[in-house]
Amino acid sequence: MSLLAVSDLHVRHRENRAVVEGLRPTAPQDWLVIAGDTGELSTDIAWALGLLAERFATVVWAPGNHDLWTLPGDPLQARGADRYAHLVELCRSLGIHTPEDPYPLWPGPEGPVAVAPLFLGYDYTFTPPDAPEPAQALAAARREGVVCTDEFLLHPHPHPSRAAWCRRRVEYTAGRLEALGQDLPTVLVNHYPLLREPTRILRHPRFALWCGTRATADWHRRFRSRAVVYGHLHVPRTTWHDGVPFHEVSLGYPREWRPRPGARSPLTEILPGSSHPLKEAARTA
Repeated sequence: MSLLAVSDLHVRHRENRAVVEGLRPTAPQDWLVIAGDTGELSTDIAWALGLLAERFATVVWAPGNHDLWTLPGDPLQARGADRYAHLVELCRSLGIHTPEDPYPLWPGPEGPVAVAPLFLGYDYTFTPPDAPEPAQALAAARREGVVCTDEFLLHPHPHPSRAAWCRRRVEYTAGRLEALGQDLPTVLVNHYPLLREPTRILRHPRFALWCGTRATADWHRRFRSRAVVYGHLHVPRTTWHDGVPFHEVSLGYPREWRPRPGARSPLTEILPGSSHPLKEAARTA
């Protein structure tokens, strides 16, 4: 029995869709964690989640930024929180756990572990040294032509900004995690890394602005994490922070995963141990 994870399936790409069609558990009891960016269109998301919910004993889902885009050709034209609410209801109809549901308990050999899907967003606080304030950093990014598509397609409605939505989600989610008590360990699942450090490998450093929030920098310690699962960066690897493994589990776009030597299944084993053939293990302080 394994807790497996994947993210950034981006099933609008034909080759990625074929990968998803080939995903299967290693045992009938396997769980699957999906850390966001299943697709851009609501119909694609419904297809992929429905397929995976049929195959895995338990599925846990956290949304990514692409899942929350509102594209002109999407049958679902809801924006912001309304789109998120629709996806939550879709998951519930398929028996999939969401950030709005009680956290499921993984029955580990050393006792239960709460698998906690998170929806937090970002607040532009992953700023560079030359522009320490978010407004300065955003202006510098725009001057250099580094602007995330979220600025046009991810609407914060009814919140005044994406940063304000993030702050609301961080406050709400921290309260839920605090309520778990002091003895229950967790696996935290978020689309974005909870720390700034993993973003330092980005080809365009300015893009870190759209990759998380400083408000979660201590959550892996504060909430007793056995592991942290995330995606978004499209660089699958495991790094260690304060003794906690942070697994970036993205499939990514075909042009990214095709060249990877020995590429097979994109599934990463989170519990009881880590066994990804493509993982680059990097131990950090």
